[in-house]
Amino acid sequence: MNQPDSKIAAMNMFRVGLTGGIACGKTTVADMFAALGVHIIDTDELAREVLEPGEPAMESVIEHFGSSILDDDGRLDRRALRRLVFSDPEKRHLLEQIVHPVIRQRMAEYSAILRGPYQVMVIPLLVESKSDGQVDRVLVVDCDEEVQIRRLMNRDHESRENAEEMMATQISRQDRLDHADDIIDGESSLEALQQRVKQLDQYYRELATSLPHTGP
Repeated sequence: MNQPDSKIAAMNMFRVGLTGGIACGKTTVADMFAALGVHIIDTDELAREVLEPGEPAMESVIEHFGSSILDDDGRLDRRALRRLVFSDPEKRHLLEQIVHPVIRQRMAEYSAILRGPYQVMVIPLLVESKSDGQVDRVLVVDCDEEVQIRRLMNRDHESRENAEEMMATQISRQDRLDHADDIIDGESSLEALQQRVKQLDQYYRELATSLPHTGP
């Protein structure tokens, strides 16, 4: 079991870290847990919050990356920023240094006030950022890399080259699986996904009442 991170363990709450490669189906799985009454804390959503106009993190991002990352309304053009940082490891690291601490703080704040049987924290870069200490269990949504590429091309209208470049910035599929406590097949049918999520939901509810977890 992972050692808890005291900065986020503000409440006695069992936490599941939901992660997976880009375009593997994390959002679909998170929505299924939410439909079962589980509170979801999604770091992608938090990233949108902290990069709203006027937010300190957003001001810092503009200062370092310039106004070319803004759209005509002065809001963040996420695709422009993504393409800028995915092609440059130093810029990507700088962006992470600006945004990740703010996201972690916001995540801790939400976690401290949300109740329920347990929480699911959607953290796409959970393994890369060594955030597994923030959760009690790591759930990986897994799929074949060629499926990821096709989904990026169809969903986000990325070229194959861009899709492969984005995937190259993440850890390997096997490295991610090596950190998993539980795995969901992201290539499953919706019916099979729902069945697997229901199984895990019951399991996590049982664990939440029987095991020590990331609380004081």
